Amino acid sequence: MTHICLIDAHPDPADHLCHALADAYAEGAREAGHSVERIDIAKLDLGFLDKVSDFETHPPEPVLSEREKIKRADHVCIIFPLWLGNMPAKAKAFFELAGCGNFFLETGESASSWPKQMMKGKSARTIVTMGMPGFAYKLVFDAGALKALERGLFGVSGFKPVRHTVLGGVEQADEKTRKKWFQNIHHLAQAAE
Repeated sequence: MTHICLIDAHPDPADHLCHALADAYAEGAREAGHSVERIDIAKLDLGFLDKVSDFETHPPEPVLSEREKIKRADHVCIIFPLWLGNMPAKAKAFFELAGCGNFFLETGESASSWPKQMMKGKSARTIVTMGMPGFAYKLVFDAGALKALERGLFGVSGFKPVRHTVLGGVEQADEKTRKKWFQNIHHLAQAAE
């Protein structure tokens, strides 16, 4: 059994594909006997970091409690829509706040020492939805948001392996395509990847 932290990072609480994908992932994981703790970004009242020194202190609630779900997890799955080429600002704010107080990285005693990776032993998956075709995002836009998240947060803090799923053309997708997406997400969750 794998303990999973599922992060639904769509900031709007109304019905959206990301929420339905998160539900499908949770269902598939539980069916396979995995435990799931969920973070719903849309339900959190979040502020933003204003200065670098904020990283040295623990974050305020509700982030302080919610990030414990990441700490307890063996595997983290984040689902978000691509907005203006990146994850929504509220999702990014959550990760910045969660990272405060040496949560993802423990800084060394000197500026020349490499930070300690606090997430070693955990794996991660990113599922990103977008209006443009997935191949265009990878080819033309170089999958920038994915690379930033996978290398800049997951990789640097020790998550391994780090995988992703890109679902493009979501507004034009027919029922058959969406059904295939949900089956794929369900399968990934059962495998805890």
